[in-house]
Amino acid sequence: MDARNMNFAAMPQTAITVITKPGEFFQSMPRTGGFLEPLLFAVVMGVVAGIIYAVLSLLGLGQAGHGPGMMSGFGMILFMPIAAAVGSFIGAAILFVIWKLMGSPENYETAYRCCAYLMALSPVTAVISAIPYAGGIISMAIYIFYVVTVSVAVHHIPAQKAWLVFGIIGVVLALLGVFSEYRTRSMSSSIDRWRQMGEEYRKSAEDVEESTRELREQAGEMAKKFKEQAEEARKQAEENQ
Repeated sequence: MDARNMNFAAMPQTAITVITKPGEFFQSMPRTGGFLEPLLFAVVMGVVAGIIYAVLSLLGLGQAGHGPGMMSGFGMILFMPIAAAVGSFIGAAILFVIWKLMGSPENYETAYRCCAYLMALSPVTAVISAIPYAGGIISMAIYIFYVVTVSVAVHHIPAQKAWLVFGIIGVVLALLGVFSEYRTRSMSSSIDRWRQMGEEYRKSAEDVEESTRELREQAGEMAKKFKEQAEEARKQAEENQ
């Protein structure tokens, strides 16, 4: 499909359908049709998520508010679409292998389309990320629910089997996410402390410089007075002679 023929206006409704009726959407989703349409959908969802992260960063909320440099601000608007595009292919490859091992008859293209449309969750999880620590766990639980739904609806994997496999994966990833968030927040706090110490040192240095300048001026004035007194004493001595 040509990008010029894409119906971008329908993407918000598509995202809403994915979120509110995942079973119905993925059951009716075409298994083939190329990569362009789902790729563009994933990129658009990445843009929306990036905007949300940027707003949260301005408010000092979520991990976006604790990241270094541009990653903590509007750089997320540029980063997230790229991450969505690249991540959709990598994520699809990982899910494709897992689904194949679980007995799925579908090919990689189908796995990619599933993964790309699951990007509809990224704006939702971006908002949830504002909740410290629990946000990552909740987001992972949401993704696991939808991946299990896709596994059953598209890949015809028994629900119990899907919950067992992806549940274990979800728990591991959730724990890693909490640890990563802890390290990010700790690093941000350390950077803030060092920045504060640097600011205090700079102010102390400025105070010392100001004091030194005042002492130098006072010394200059005293030297000038001593010189004047010495000159007056010399003149008086000459007059007395």
